[in-house]
Parts: sequence; C-alpha cells; structure tokens
Amino acid sequence: MAVIDIENIQKIYQMGETQVAALRGVSLQIEKGEMVAIMGPSGSGKSTLMNIIGCLDQPTAGIYRLDGVDVHKLDDDQLAEIRNKKIGFVFQSFNLLPRTAALAQVELPMVYAGAPDRRKRALEALTQVGLGERVHHRPNELSGGQQQRVAIARALVNNPAIILADEPTGNLDSVAGEEIMNIFKRLNREQGMTVILVTHDPDVAANAQRIIHVKDGQVASSK
Repeated sequence: MAVIDIENIQKIYQMGETQVAALRGVSLQIEKGEMVAIMGPSGSGKSTLMNIIGCLDQPTAGIYRLDGVDVHKLDDDQLAEIRNKKIGFVFQSFNLLPRTAALAQVELPMVYAGAPDRRKRALEALTQVGLGERVHHRPNELSGGQQQRVAIARALVNNPAIILADEPTGNLDSVAGEEIMNIFKRLNREQGMTVILVTHDPDVAANAQRIIHVKDGQVASSK
C-alpha cells in the first residue's frame, strides 16, 4: 500500500506581481517500508516537495494522500498531529536546543503529544541509536554525528510511520555520515520503517532502494 500518494501536485508562489512555479504537476507514490531518495539540484523543487510530504506546506493544486487520507481536508490541529506522530523529521542542522540534555531533547515530542512513560521511551530511543551512555550530555558536549543521533532518536520516539530526512549527513564528515546512514538502513530493514532521504549527494542517495530525480519542478525519473 502506498503510504505517500501524490497526484499532479503543483505549488505556485506569488512574488509581487510574478508567479513562480516551484512544482509543476508532480505525481509519485512511495510504498510502505520503502527507503527512497529524492534528488535534485538547488532550485529543482525537491525542498518544496519535502515540505508538502511533511505537511509543512500545502500544494496550490493536486491531491496528496498520506496513508489514504486526503491531507488537503485536514485542519491545522490535525496537520500538527500528523507532524508530531506520523512523521519523524531529521534535518541537516540537527535543530537541538543548545542548553538541553539529550534525554530531554528526545522527550519533547512526547510532551507535545501528552504521551506516558516519556523518560523510559526516550532512553530506549537513545539506546537504539547508540547513545545510551550519553543521555545527560548537552549538544556542545557531543560530536556532530552524536548530535544527529539525538535528532534521529527524537524523530523515532513517537513511533512514526515515516522518517523524512533532509540532507541528514550534510554537516558531518564521511565516517559520521556513514554511521548515520547505517542507522537509517537498519530502521528500514529491521523495523520496516519508511525512510525518505532528501539530498543532492549521490553517495547518500545510493543507500536508497529507489531514487526519484526532481528537475525544474517535475519528476524527471524514478528508478
């Protein structure tokens, strides 16, 4: 079953009197349990597509079904719930709170969701990414790779259906980047999690089962 079903999506931005088409009729499907890379150069529309997939933005036209639900029909509260529970986000810049220990960072999504057993679940998530002994460390006490592991644990803690990772190795050296990609592959292989990588790096994309190339606001190829 397709967890992501996008049909003829368009996104047009109004820049003064000029209209700029970021997406020009994109259609694609991502099956449950796939590991997919979305590739494209700067200005290709891949970031706009990522924002729509992540329910961070709405398309101007077209249909987006997430797990069979038409996203366009959801209100702001329902979209926020999807972002918190159904999609786990991992960004290039980690987006960690500078003075907050790893354990509390990972607990945050559960605080917003009102989830029980927050400390226990946060510890389990950090252990899962190999940081069980660093739970009380702040970001400035962790390496870049370790900070990204905290971000992955935070993305995992509400058991999302999808991990959406935007240039997840962009701020890391090659060794740390490979370790992060191994975590994503393990989540996909062992837990059947759907992983979507948004990247311009062919080495990152090579870890995926399928690569979707975006160019000039359209899907140029998918294989």
